[in-house]
Amino acid sequence: MVFYGTPDFARDCLKYLIKEGFYIPAVITAPDKSSGRGRKIIFSSVKKFCLNKNIKIFQPTNLKDSLFLSKIKDIAPDFQIVVAFRMLPKEVWSISKVFTFNLHASLLPNYRGAAPINWAIINGEKKTGLTTFIIDDKIDTGFILLKEEVKISPLDTFFTLSNKLLNKAGPLIKKTIEFYFSEKLYPKKQFLKGNEKFAPKLTSKNIKIDWNESIDLIEKKIRGLSPFPGAWTFFNNNNNKSRMKIIKSSIIYINHKNNLNKILVKDGDLFIALKEGYLKCDEVQLENKKKMSVKSLLNGYKFSENSFVL
Repeated sequence: MVFYGTPDFARDCLKYLIKEGFYIPAVITAPDKSSGRGRKIIFSSVKKFCLNKNIKIFQPTNLKDSLFLSKIKDIAPDFQIVVAFRMLPKEVWSISKVFTFNLHASLLPNYRGAAPINWAIINGEKKTGLTTFIIDDKIDTGFILLKEEVKISPLDTFFTLSNKLLNKAGPLIKKTIEFYFSEKLYPKKQFLKGNEKFAPKLTSKNIKIDWNESIDLIEKKIRGLSPFPGAWTFFNNNNNKSRMKIIKSSIIYINHKNNLNKILVKDGDLFIALKEGYLKCDEVQLENKKKMSVKSLLNGYKFSENSFVL
């Protein structure tokens, strides 16, 4: 089989499959990126793992490149497995002798798209899960192979829920392959009821906190984007407009007479006054600074009496 993936989630799935004895002669991951002032070359998590294990790596910029396609055809894989990678063209997924399948971090057809884990928390779902499905020429629409359900707790963040899903991801890929060979796999067509939710790509616009929303929705957005990429807001302090991410927060339901969106500091804690009470901020990140606890922030940063979020 051939494996496609780039981030940590994909790396850990690949690691599991290798540990379970699956033969994977080649792995396809994203091209290297350069970062920082020195334009340092950054390898993907999957590439780092493959280099350590001496697994052959391909990093095509064009998945329709004839040389790349010929190399995959020479391998003649029974399966091609995709975890957190870009969309494959038919020229690639049709090479598999059996089929090419994707592991998607939602219970399809709900949360088709690029950021299913984030949006499940942001939208207040009580459960999510994983789906393996056969890749076709559209995004996340192919025949469903297997599903695995995972509960979402009221305290789950993107990080904690990702770990819950990751614990079940490798085993579900393995089970999908084993069920095929034991003839227990029954692909099912996806049927839309019309009330499905989607998981669009995260952008600077849709991860900005809207202070007109309820305190519950704001807290869910913060958890759904924590610790990365981080829900953000502008704030005004001494007539200076700055940007801040809120990484960790909690809700205090209480009646008050403060102006809405006002920032308050009391006993070493940071609060934002909202209609239903206060949003207590526990961990934040100012622009161009590292994440830090609010207590650490307040040791060196002072909010004025008239500061507010916007």
